[in-house]
Amino acid sequence: MSEIPAKATESEDPSDGARADAAGDFARAVPGGAAVGTEAADGTASGAASAASGAPEDETGGETRDVPRDTTGGGTVETPGDVTGEAPGDLTGEVPGDATGEVPGDAMWQSSPPGSIYDYIKAASFSIGADGLVDQWSLRAEQIFGIPAERAVGLDPIEAFVPADRRESGQRKMAEILDGREWTGIVPFRTPAAEGAGEGAEDPAAREGLAEVYVMPTTTEHGERAAVCIVVDVRTLRTIETDLAASQAIFGQSPFGFLLIDTELQVRRANQRFASIFGGTVDDHRGKGVHDYLPHAEAERVTAVLRRVLETGDSITDMHVTGQVPGSDERRHWSINLYRVHSGSGRPIGIAWLGTDITSRRAAAREAAAARRNLALLNEAGARIGNSLDLETTARELLDVVVPGFCDLATVDLYQGLLAGDETPPGLADGSAELRRVAFASAVSDAPFAGGPAPVAVGAVHHYPFNSPCADALRTARPQHLPADDGGLIQSTLAVPMVAHDTVVGLAQFSRTKGSEPFGERDRALAVELAARAAVCIDNARLYRREHERALILQRSLLPPGDPEASGLDIACRYLPGNAATEVGGDWFDVIELPGHRTALVVGDVMGRGLRAAVAMGELRTAVRTLALLDLEPAEVLSALDEIARGLGTPGGVQQATRTGRQSRDADLSEVYLATCVYAVYDSVTRRCTFANAGHLPPVLVEPGENALMLDVPPGMPLGVGGEPFEEVEVELPEGALLALYTDGLVESRDHPLDEGLQAFVGALTDPSRPLEDVCDHVLNTLDTHHGEDDIALLMARVQGLPAESVGDWTLPREPRSVGRAREYARTQLVAWDLEPLVDTTELLVSELVTNALRYGEGEIRLRLLLDRTLVCEVWDAGLVQPRRRRARDTDEGGRGLQLVGLLSAGWGSRRTPRGKTVWFELPLPDGGTPLTDPAEALLSLF
Repeated sequence: MSEIPAKATESEDPSDGARADAAGDFARAVPGGAAVGTEAADGTASGAASAASGAPEDETGGETRDVPRDTTGGGTVETPGDVTGEAPGDLTGEVPGDATGEVPGDAMWQSSPPGSIYDYIKAASFSIGADGLVDQWSLRAEQIFGIPAERAVGLDPIEAFVPADRRESGQRKMAEILDGREWTGIVPFRTPAAEGAGEGAEDPAAREGLAEVYVMPTTTEHGERAAVCIVVDVRTLRTIETDLAASQAIFGQSPFGFLLIDTELQVRRANQRFASIFGGTVDDHRGKGVHDYLPHAEAERVTAVLRRVLETGDSITDMHVTGQVPGSDERRHWSINLYRVHSGSGRPIGIAWLGTDITSRRAAAREAAAARRNLALLNEAGARIGNSLDLETTARELLDVVVPGFCDLATVDLYQGLLAGDETPPGLADGSAELRRVAFASAVSDAPFAGGPAPVAVGAVHHYPFNSPCADALRTARPQHLPADDGGLIQSTLAVPMVAHDTVVGLAQFSRTKGSEPFGERDRALAVELAARAAVCIDNARLYRREHERALILQRSLLPPGDPEASGLDIACRYLPGNAATEVGGDWFDVIELPGHRTALVVGDVMGRGLRAAVAMGELRTAVRTLALLDLEPAEVLSALDEIARGLGTPGGVQQATRTGRQSRDADLSEVYLATCVYAVYDSVTRRCTFANAGHLPPVLVEPGENALMLDVPPGMPLGVGGEPFEEVEVELPEGALLALYTDGLVESRDHPLDEGLQAFVGALTDPSRPLEDVCDHVLNTLDTHHGEDDIALLMARVQGLPAESVGDWTLPREPRSVGRAREYARTQLVAWDLEPLVDTTELLVSELVTNALRYGEGEIRLRLLLDRTLVCEVWDAGLVQPRRRRARDTDEGGRGLQLVGLLSAGWGSRRTPRGKTVWFELPLPDGGTPLTDPAEALLSLF
């Protein structure tokens, strides 16, 4: 057994050794628990290390075999390093026993209230007789080695427990011990399976262990040499040594504040980190309580929590505590974790306190919360501001967002010039131009204004003094902080200019009352962003209002002013633009007087909205009037309009559009102008009306005593599509009949389909005999005309044919004497109409036109006089050549006939007819207010 580390000493009193003192020191150090045990690390750990220093490196302590036993005590004995302390029998409670710890019945590990070293280590004893065999075997030895006393007594300990390769040296040592020598050392041993256990019932590793043995020589009652052996499980000692070192490292090197609080809620131990925060040395904090570190209210709360943890054993995680550290007024925040600690016997001995400074984390959390709140406010602003194209509504939407989420009071002022429609808001140079308060919101009463300047009422016009912060904000386009008035309730105000596209459109003021947090830099930036978003929406609303007003003005200027007049027709019309939220459309109507007391009725609708549609409508209306004056047939007018509409979206005009259309149909639809139109020509002499339709809704006719009906006019393709001819339909209108032309806005909306609208419109025309103005109002009041989705154009005409007595019609043969006969017919008719003042002029002009028909025309000649609001004279012939006016030279004998006609008449012209041409002139009636031209002066003016 020379390889067994050993230390042998000669001692007269073997029981008097330093190891007993070391064990006593260790016993006094350990009962404090894991945290307290750190104090004993220097003594005990070193002792355990010295005890283990002689063991070979390849020898490891085996786990002590635990013999299960039933106990009647409660509680769990905890030991460091996962040594649960649940020794065989799960030893708890106070059990009377002798000094050796042996008790009758079941063996137990002794546990006493202040705690003992034996709560943590496993020690046993047995004695060896003079024959070298075991003669006494304690219960604790039975638990360590796993052999009951009846088996162990009489065994040779060397043969039974020492491995075979060490038995020889062990026998020598035993002989020396029996000779009276004391010995101590580390001994590997075997723990055979318990009696009755089957083979392999236990893990083989559990049968081997490492023990520190202290052998003390004794004598028997017969004077023979014997020995008493004390055995300690080295594995347990090494575990305690490791746990003590780890506990010291954790407690001493932890970056967090660590306290051990006893059952009296006083500090038993603090680590260096805690002392560095609250000042002093580690020992200075012994005996202090939480009231020495925290404010009273916070300390009371923490004390209650500590008592609850001590009583229930429930741990507390991430409890936030607020206080100050010595020498600083800054509020600090800590996150505290609390849990109850126990002695080795399971008795509560205090509370472990682990604290982490979370002040910076709390500040970062507040910053993140503020950022999230600001982001949510911006998202809300993006969703709520700008839903309307009204300036005042947009300003109120801004205040609905910021009050009370961002401030307590807020106002919005806009430049008066901007609201009036000026291009550029005035006063940007000095910021003192007139503004109008358009919105105000408050989350409090009017009390903040008590004692301060009188508030500006909503809608009032005002201005800021030149040197005021508000004027400076408008002038520099930078936000300004307004000082609070003494005695008022407002403590912080931001004046933020509303800037859109580098233009200041107004000023927004945000105020917070006392008790709220003052505005900071983050709030300042947020206010600028909110004001900028609202300013862009306000500027967009301003631009839209300007465009809408201009388009409306343009559209109205292109419509007939007032109620138009027509020969043989009673006219009434209505035009309703869409509401302010919808762009102006391209609806139009027109009444065009044609030669021969004929009238052209036009209703059209350009597809699309806005200024572009209004301009296209104006171009098409102008083209319609021009084509109508050429006296073309309705189908020809629409064909020409179709070519013009196709050329509106092409830089090269109609011809370029035609070539492009032949080459490719992939034109950009945004540049295609499409329109629907119905064109009708009414002849008051014959009461016949000719219709042509380009994709428009059918006209409605109401004959006297009959129900309204929609005329079957073939709908052609819309204008701008091209490629399809238009058809004409001629209808004879009875006297007193009512004709209605309209656009789709009158009969169609999202809530009412087109078919339902048409039936409702037809049903509304029940009493055509009423005045036309009343009929128009009745139709608009009956139908859903307030949807605002589209413009509405309505043109209604009542037929009043030209009486037969107002018409003079004669056919003349193609001979020279027909000129004189024509003058005679004209004189006789004018005298019958009491128009003697017009006789001379009419005779002269009739003679001139009939002469031209004889010289340049063909076929028989027809003379017709028409009397209505004016006198119209028409000369018909079969020739196709149109007369052309030219300027005669002084030496020319002829060529002045048409010049004379132009001088003496209010108007003249020619038009084609199905059988030739018609040349006409028009004279105002004597009582019409237009002075008559003297024929003699007209003749002299030609020379």
